[in-house]
Amino acid sequence: MLKIKSQIRKLYLHTACMSFQLAGASWVALLSARGFSLVQIGLAESVFHITSLLFEIPSGVIADSFGRKRAMAMGRCMTVLSAFLMIVSDSMAGVLPAMVFSALGYNFDSGSREALAYESLKEVGKEREYDRYCAVDTVIWRIGGALATLCAGLALFLGYRKAYLADVVLGIAGVGIALLLKEVPGREQTKDRSGKKGQPSAAARVFSCLKESMLFLKENKKAVQTIFQNAGVGAVATLMLFFLQARLPQQGLPEPALGPVLFFMGMGGAAGAALVVKAGDLSYKKAFGLCAAGVGFCLCVSLTGWVPAMIFAGFFAAVLDDFLEVRTDVLLNGMVPSGQRSTLMSVSSLCFSVIMIVLSPLLGALFS
Repeated sequence: MLKIKSQIRKLYLHTACMSFQLAGASWVALLSARGFSLVQIGLAESVFHITSLLFEIPSGVIADSFGRKRAMAMGRCMTVLSAFLMIVSDSMAGVLPAMVFSALGYNFDSGSREALAYESLKEVGKEREYDRYCAVDTVIWRIGGALATLCAGLALFLGYRKAYLADVVLGIAGVGIALLLKEVPGREQTKDRSGKKGQPSAAARVFSCLKESMLFLKENKKAVQTIFQNAGVGAVATLMLFFLQARLPQQGLPEPALGPVLFFMGMGGAAGAALVVKAGDLSYKKAFGLCAAGVGFCLCVSLTGWVPAMIFAGFFAAVLDDFLEVRTDVLLNGMVPSGQRSTLMSVSSLCFSVIMIVLSPLLGALFS
């Protein structure tokens, strides 16, 4: 019998370990402090996104085919390897592979954690509580990320080796937590070619999972529409917060205040996730309309150049972004088949990355 409370607590703890990365949150500043140029840092960022695009869906297929807890553990192993390479590397020859493994760490976790949580709750007949789980998990993620950003100065004070060593320790802890989770199968046993029940070959499982996922997306236009709606709003809000990091100091915000301001705006995401539980009766159509219009308004306010308005615009954009993100996650998990849950969540992440690439130069021009 699955002990659901213990399972959920471990999932929350895994999220906490993953979200708080002392060096990971300040990797740009740490590379700059080591003498790497902005061109080199930009190249490293490109390698991260290219890897993420290439492996987002394959990682989801692997999770669905071989187990979500194994994928989560593999993701933390990739993060540990990335941090270790950053510690021992003094050139781009080590930094670029580190960025590849960092992206793979996110890829393997993307969709796997959510799928395992939903299947665990479904196993005990409590899938209706997934929205509460997703809200709390997002709050933990945002708080961890905001705290890591707030500790950017500490990471620079410690130096890159000690900062990345802290990430190694947290990554190893994440591996241990993932392995303590109980795997909940997302699909039943199938028959092999001989007609006997049993697990199909590894290649057959991967191919079958990918084929069924693509077929589901082809036949379910509502799921595709939901994925792109959420990705569009999320990309605008994310890029807005990203460009505000550079824009706010240019408009007169003192540099020492940037960390606390970024923390404040990041906490908007936690507030938005928490609001989901209070607004459960709001239809997804209305939620999307309100969030899309709200983020559009916040974008306009952020271009005014008035620092207080820009800060609050960033905060409320984060509120709306994470509110819609959680609502979308809940809706999609209720729509997709169990066996393809991780894969389809990865498809959602892939769409977000594609829209980010398209919108990045456009919003960059607006904020320049």
